[in-house]
Amino acid sequence: MKSLTPLLAISFLIGCDGEKGNVAPSKDSIEEATSETKPPEAVSVNPNLKYVIKGDTVTITDCDEAATGELVIPDTIGGNPVTSIGERAFDQCGSLTSITIPDSVTRIGSGAFFGCTSLTSITIGNGVTSIGKNAFEQCRSMTSITIPDGVTSIGDFAFQFCESLTSISIPDSVTSIGEGAFLVYAGTLTAAEIGQLTTIEVGAENLNYADVNGVLFNKEKTVLHTYPAGKTGDNYVIANSVTSIGGYAFIGCSSLTGITIPDGVTSIGDGAFGGCTGLTSITIPDGVTSIGDGAFAECTSLTSVTIPDSVNSIGDIAFGGCTSMTSITIPDGVTSIGGMAFMGCSSLSAVTFLGDAPKIGANAFKESSPTIYREADAKGWSDTLAGRPVKLITEKP
Repeated sequence: MKSLTPLLAISFLIGCDGEKGNVAPSKDSIEEATSETKPPEAVSVNPNLKYVIKGDTVTITDCDEAATGELVIPDTIGGNPVTSIGERAFDQCGSLTSITIPDSVTRIGSGAFFGCTSLTSITIGNGVTSIGKNAFEQCRSMTSITIPDGVTSIGDFAFQFCESLTSISIPDSVTSIGEGAFLVYAGTLTAAEIGQLTTIEVGAENLNYADVNGVLFNKEKTVLHTYPAGKTGDNYVIANSVTSIGGYAFIGCSSLTGITIPDGVTSIGDGAFGGCTGLTSITIPDGVTSIGDGAFAECTSLTSVTIPDSVNSIGDIAFGGCTSMTSITIPDGVTSIGGMAFMGCSSLSAVTFLGDAPKIGANAFKESSPTIYREADAKGWSDTLAGRPVKLITEKP
């Protein structure tokens, strides 16, 4: 079977207004933004670090990619405190095994430690208040990390593809956790790439988040934020209090064969069930109005999907790579279907539409070959839809 990793990769890149939300900025971006900087001063650090000084504070901007072993970031350079680890400062420093961040640092920038694949130990100073997007992405050897009490925000995809993390603790101080913060599924099915994360624990005094049996919710338990991909068990019943399933909430949960969504759920986020390769059927509740981008991408065992009349839009790659799905019925309320929505659904032979012809994105049925069936009195139809033949429902075998 052809790998559909690119489908999930694309779904990760689709953000609000088409922004590539999980792509960290380049190393140069922070330097471009700091026009009033002093030239780097000589500092006794091995390996040498690049930095900028703005006002009386220092931001680390780069590190020699050939650096190996342990690295202690200094708390001052030239008498000025080091307060920030810049965007992608340690990007692809794949031979570093240990990093110590001093208490003087308050901010870890986007992608700061991206691709530090040998990093097994990191000490985050007590002064850090924010961890940026993709900050530790692809730190594949990191088995544990302690987030200090002062941290208030954890960015989107902050620990993406940290496959060796088995548990993570959220301190009481955290008020914001981004989408996909603990996403580990890489679009492949080996146990290592699915990840070892089984438990997310939240401080008892945290005012914004809570955990139930290792699953992360908001405090009121109305939003299910993250179900750890390494968690065992074949069925999960979502609590009745939940009204929203967050982006990438169940992504890569390959052990789950059944998920029960309560009637009160009105929102299913992008990539919410992507890569749930054991999931065989799903019933979407009546209150849901849209199916997000990549919501069920690569659910390779999915054979039965019930879409309610309340749904009016189906996102990009929503069912991409659902190779076991043979048919699906689209209710009459659906007016738009995103690009590649059914791409790679190699067993899909029939798609039945109960309403007027929808607006449909490019390559909606690429690498799929269904016949489209429609109601006789529906409007806007022609002989084809997105390159597939259209027939009347009465002609359906």
